[in-house]
Amino acid sequence: MLKGFKEFITRGNVVDLAVGIVIGSAFSAVINQLTESFLKPLITLITGGQQSGGKFSVDGVDFTYGAFINAVITFLLTAIALYFFVVVPMNRLAARRAAKGKAEPEELSDEARLLTEIRDRLPSTR
Repeated sequence: MLKGFKEFITRGNVVDLAVGIVIGSAFSAVINQLTESFLKPLITLITGGQQSGGKFSVDGVDFTYGAFINAVITFLLTAIALYFFVVVPMNRLAARRAAKGKAEPEELSDEARLLTEIRDRLPSTR
C-alpha cells in the first residue's frame, strides 16, 4: 500500500500540481496586495474621491462595485503573472527536454544497411 502511495506522489503531474498551487498562492498574495495598495485607492479616486472604493446605495442597500472591479483585476493580474512566470517557462523547459531526447538516429552498421537494402529490393507481397 505504501509503495503505491509513493509511486502516486512521485509522479510528475502530482508534483507539478503541488508546485503550481504553492506558486499560485504566492502570486495571489502579491497581486492581492498590489490591488489593495494601488488599484483600490485609484478606483476610489476615479469613482468619487471620498467614497470607499466605488459603491452606490438603493433603499439603504449598498452595492460595492469597486470591490467587484478589484476582484476582477486581481484575478486577471494573477492569471497573467502565472502564465508568463510559470506556464511559459515550464513549456520552454519541456520543449528543451523533448528536443534533447530526440537525439540523431544512430548510424547503421554495414550489415544492417545491407540487410535494409535487400529488404527494400525484395518484391512486395501485398
